Amino acid sequence: MNYKMINSIDTCHFQDLAEKDPGDVCRCALCRYDSNKGYYTLSVWGEDYNIYPGESKIIRIQDDNSDINIFIGLFILHYLLTSKAIPISREWISEKDIPGGVAFFQGPHAIPTSLIAKRYGDNLGGFRNICEQLDGIPLEMADKAYSFKITSRITAAVLLWKGDDEFPAESKILFDRTIIEHLALDIIFALAVEICTRVAALPVNETRKR
Repeated sequence: MNYKMINSIDTCHFQDLAEKDPGDVCRCALCRYDSNKGYYTLSVWGEDYNIYPGESKIIRIQDDNSDINIFIGLFILHYLLTSKAIPISREWISEKDIPGGVAFFQGPHAIPTSLIAKRYGDNLGGFRNICEQLDGIPLEMADKAYSFKITSRITAAVLLWKGDDEFPAESKILFDRTIIEHLALDIIFALAVEICTRVAALPVNETRKR
C-alpha cells in the first residue's frame, strides 16, 4: 500500500490547529511548541515530527521529509486538536467496543489486520522481531502480542494467532479504552491502518519460526 499523500490533507485541519492555544495543545497532547518558529514537535511511535500550522506542513525530523502518508498525517493533526489531559487507563478494548464501532468498522473501514496475519501467520519469530524493532512490549495474550506507545496518551496492541490445519492465522488490534476520549472513529481507523501497514511492511531481520 502506498499512501504518500500528505498534500491531500485538507488545510482546514491546519487552520483549526493554528487557532488553538499552544499552551492548551501542549498540556493535552504532551508535545512541545516553538513560539519563535511557530511549530509543534510531537513524538509518534518513536519518531519526532514538526507540525507547522501556518504552513500546512508536517515534517518527519529524522530525514527532514514532508512526504508522509495521509493516515499518520491525519492522526497527528487530530491528536493535537482533540486529545485530552487524561491518563492511560491500561484497559484494552477492540474497535467493536468503541461507541458506534460495530457499524463503522466494516466494509471500507474494516481494519486491515489480514496484512499482519498473512505475513506472520506461520512465522511468530518474524512477528516478534518486527514488534521488537518497533519498541513493542510483550503481552500475555494470543499466541504472541505486543503493546506500543503511539504517543504519550495513545497506546495500542497487536495480537497474533498462528494458523493451523483447522483455522487460518488471525490478527487483532486493541486500543487503550481512553482512545474514545481523544479521537473520532475515522481517525482511530487511520491510526489502525498505519499500525497494520507498518507492522506488515517493515523488513524482518530474522525469519526463523518459533
